Parts: sequence; structure tokens; C-alpha cells
Amino acid sequence: MDTKFHLAFKVKDIESTIAFYHTILGCELGRQTEHWVDFDFFGHQLSAHMSDNMPELDYCGKVENLKVPIPHFGCILDDYVFRDIRNRLEEHRIDFIFKPQKRYQNEEGEQQTMFVLDHSKNPIEFKTFKDDQGVFKY
Repeated sequence: MDTKFHLAFKVKDIESTIAFYHTILGCELGRQTEHWVDFDFFGHQLSAHMSDNMPELDYCGKVENLKVPIPHFGCILDDYVFRDIRNRLEEHRIDFIFKPQKRYQNEEGEQQTMFVLDHSKNPIEFKTFKDDQGVFKY
């Protein structure tokens, strides 16, 4: 069975959301209206809905020595796609919350990760694991 993930989330406007997810990240556009837009987010469906009530960021998550924003969403990518996304973000001068870095070095869950904010200040994490078997190991 091929399972897809769906996430609906708030954005400040449709234009800047399309600029970030479609133009910068390369996500294919799906259905859209003047109030929401869908994207193919690496095989999963994101539904971005306009809101005037954007929540403040809360850096309450602790991972190793980092305080990460909660909630956040993201995607686990293969190494090639991770590098491509990193390059796209750098090319478009998107500021990183956390620059690409290695975590859990020499452990089963060894990974590279990076955090950015979209244009509505939604935190997004991209990861790639040294070994896919390490996704759920620590």
C-alpha cells in the first residue's frame, strides 16, 4: 500500500507561499483557490490555507544542543535531494534557522538536517539519514 501524508497549515498569503514551495523548493502545484493551494511535497500533500492569525514560534524542542521550533514539519529525503534542496535554499538566499549539519555522528540515527522558515514563518526541517534503517533508531 502506498500511503500519502496530508498536512493542512496556515500561511499569510498565497503568492508568497507559491513562491516558496513551488519556485524555490520545486514542489508541483495542485488545486488552488484564492484562499488555499495544494502542493506535492515530495510525494505528500500540503494544503496551505490563508489566515490572519499566524502563531508565534515556540522554540521549546530540545534536540542535542539545539532548541527547535515546535510545531514544525518536514521531509526525510535521500542524500541527492537533500543537497538539491540545500542548494535551492542557498541560491534563493533563504536564511537557515539551523544551517545544514550532522547530528548523532557515528550513531545508528546519524543524519544531516537543516531548518528554514517559509515566507509565512512556518518552520520546516529537511533530513537525510546515513542509513534509512536509522530513521526510528536512536
